[in-house]
Amino acid sequence: MRLAETTNSENIERFGDEEHSLVMVIYTGGVIGMSNSDLDSIEGAYSPEPNFLVPELRKLPIFHDPSYAVHFSDDEKEQPLVMPRQKDGKRIVYCVFEYEPLLDSSNMTYDDYARLATDIQDNYSRFDAFVVLHGTDTMAFTASALSFMLENLGKPVILTGSQIPIFEARSDGRDNFLGALIMAGNHNIPEVTIHFDNVLLRGNRSTKANAESFDAFKSPNLEPLAKMEINIIINWEAVYRRPGLHKFQVHTNMCPNVGVLRLFPSITEATVRAFLQPPMQGVVLQTYGAGNGPAARQDLMNVLKEASDRGTIIVNCTQCSRGAVSALYSVGKELEQTGVIPGSDMTVEAALMKLSYVLGKDDLPLKTKRKLMGVNLRGEMTSAIKREESYLHFSLIDKLAETMRLSSSEEMHILREAVYPYLLCAAAREGNVDSLTKLRDAGAHFFMGDYDGRTPLHIASSEGHLPAMRYLLSHGAPVHTRDRYGHCALDDAVRFNHHDAIKLLKEAGAHLMLPPAKQGMMLCCAVATNDENALESWHLAGVDFNQGDYDGRTALHLVGDCAAVAEQDELKVKYLMSKGARPDVVDSFGNSPISQAEKLEAEEITRMLSEAKLSDEVFTVSSSPEKIPE
Repeated sequence: MRLAETTNSENIERFGDEEHSLVMVIYTGGVIGMSNSDLDSIEGAYSPEPNFLVPELRKLPIFHDPSYAVHFSDDEKEQPLVMPRQKDGKRIVYCVFEYEPLLDSSNMTYDDYARLATDIQDNYSRFDAFVVLHGTDTMAFTASALSFMLENLGKPVILTGSQIPIFEARSDGRDNFLGALIMAGNHNIPEVTIHFDNVLLRGNRSTKANAESFDAFKSPNLEPLAKMEINIIINWEAVYRRPGLHKFQVHTNMCPNVGVLRLFPSITEATVRAFLQPPMQGVVLQTYGAGNGPAARQDLMNVLKEASDRGTIIVNCTQCSRGAVSALYSVGKELEQTGVIPGSDMTVEAALMKLSYVLGKDDLPLKTKRKLMGVNLRGEMTSAIKREESYLHFSLIDKLAETMRLSSSEEMHILREAVYPYLLCAAAREGNVDSLTKLRDAGAHFFMGDYDGRTPLHIASSEGHLPAMRYLLSHGAPVHTRDRYGHCALDDAVRFNHHDAIKLLKEAGAHLMLPPAKQGMMLCCAVATNDENALESWHLAGVDFNQGDYDGRTALHLVGDCAAVAEQDELKVKYLMSKGARPDVVDSFGNSPISQAEKLEAEEITRMLSEAKLSDEVFTVSSSPEKIPE
């Protein structure tokens, strides 16, 4: 299966700023993009048609604004798709990558999940969010699988599709796709989710519940993360916060030796024994009610215990559409005694994909794998131990409520939602971890931003408060959220030269989100002003020292200006090339650092640059300078 780009994404990163949001759309197949033009084989049947989706999207004003797309290229075929500007939102620029061949979701396999996860990984730093167009039949399985495979995810990944093709006069596809783009481009909900029928559901909590309704997906044991009504209502309290400081990575080794066994009255021992035979390594056991099984059937209990003893992981999930497995009855407890692991309120899809993911961790011992199956990894299950609700009220909020004569819980909630962002940012500015903790206990969350969209992590990073940053990151503060100026927390740490803060954010998976040309401009400014701290900051943040400004001029070009040549500043050249700067990069005027040095008759610099070019490798020095010379 090959991923083919059907819209041009070249240099799209330069539009990743405060005005634009960049979304990658991966079109795997499914009803949403089908046509009924090919009627040769089955009269009236929908069928996937390669290279059909994008040309049709360009015809729909809600999906493409051709008057704005000319900013990218005069040639329509070279333009990405650009949505009209949304009220109180960014203009969404998106590129569609189409799988060849297009797939019916019923044919999806673990290899396809791995391909999807890898394609997201390969483009992770280029885009702000990802939308996957997918068939509905196995969408919940794919969403569950991706939720585990995409480890330490910090950006939105939204799956969507439709029951009727998007280009039919009457279709749910337009609202589903449009809503997914709007949610992905404007709201940083760093989870794998499903957008369908104007609600956003956690992917590993979802299941297809209706084959004929537009309201096809349900999340039985977790309320929607967002609802698209007249206003978009986001339930931030329900959004999963990834713990710890870890970079985004992909795990593609999924164990195929897993299955689902549904109990039914009078099921035979031979059936269960045959199902549990090697090479079966993991089984989702669908039991009755709250996790009950036929405890009086000692033959079945013996078979389950034998399988568990030889290393097969068996997870107990209820056959009911809602509710959780619990040991309320003795028959449920007896299942646990055979080694069966309670699956809490996981869906069958989530439990199966979690088994495959955990069993694919070949470096882990069996004991750890069993433990992980009972632990909430991605919000797929309700933890047995819940943090006690805190009813802490700050005197400021109470005084405000008294002055405004507020009394109802709804009014108090609105007041807190308005005040908490400013209290959080004030605590972050002071580096006050105690206040951040109290605010979190009182119901504040670290996705909240002030008027400029600056979150507590933006503020703490600007100030270089490492303990506050570490606390925020360890409790799920998003590292990729942009403020209204297009800056993420890492951009702010670089701007204020907080080197330790930069290292901490990189450890947590942050990457630069300023447009490349702006990065090049800032590099040039740092060289022109001999700002060694700024150059080191950019280096620690992972900038490409060959990135040019808006004229394509790199930092190394500036070494050839009159002032630098007059000083014969060879050490500055050595410093830049030790960071990977190349002497043969050509700017918009056709000049390279070498040609520029030649024109200014800087003989020593010309020699150094020419030697580096002839060697066709990055220039290094035996003792790299610690800093750029004054």
